[in-house]
Amino acid sequence: MTRSATGLAGQPGPRAFLAAITSVATAIVIVGFAVALFMNPLWVGFEQERAGVPAITGYTPDQVRSVTGSILSDVVFGPPAFAATVNGQPVLDRAERSHMVDVYNVLRLFGGVVGLAILALVVIGWTNRRSDWLWRAIGRGSGALVIVGVVVGVAVLFFFDTAFLLFHLVFFPQGNFSFDPRTERLTQLFPDRFWTETSIGVAIVGLVVAVAVTLFARRRAARPGRVDARRTEP
Repeated sequence: MTRSATGLAGQPGPRAFLAAITSVATAIVIVGFAVALFMNPLWVGFEQERAGVPAITGYTPDQVRSVTGSILSDVVFGPPAFAATVNGQPVLDRAERSHMVDVYNVLRLFGGVVGLAILALVVIGWTNRRSDWLWRAIGRGSGALVIVGVVVGVAVLFFFDTAFLLFHLVFFPQGNFSFDPRTERLTQLFPDRFWTETSIGVAIVGLVVAVAVTLFARRRAARPGRVDARRTEP
């Protein structure tokens, strides 16, 4: 009779299941990190200046910062009121506010998924920290994300409008995401250039982090002294 050197996690069935969870969770956490990195007032303000948002909206730079800060606060922290005003007039109309409520809900769901992925990595990582399969699974997850990231990055770079539309059709199937940039403030505050450059930034950061994690995980898996869960002892 034999027993695994790492207990339950060393058994082929459970170990494969935990490894799959680890790989998927790794990719989700990297994507979550890359997205969160760009959801801050410094980056948003920088991109709005590059896109000429004050000139597009007719607002002063201070008004743009105030309105954008209010929208970001509502979408990240809630409650999703989106009731920012300029000179006593609402910035967003009813349709725009409705869309931003949907964005808020999608971000809540995304944040919950990322949170569960982090929890899974912490629990699985701690209980199997001496096992080489753990780092191989992490490396597979981040390595797969590199491949997916390259494909998505190329699509965003060369087919941004199509990719942007597909993203909205998937996450906002109700279709309330089409606004007139001549009259509606949401697309004026966040024009195409803003989304193009932000998407490229997220893709680059995600790829860099994924490559770094892949290389690090492979080195850790091959590190002397790690337990190989595939070996058994009498």
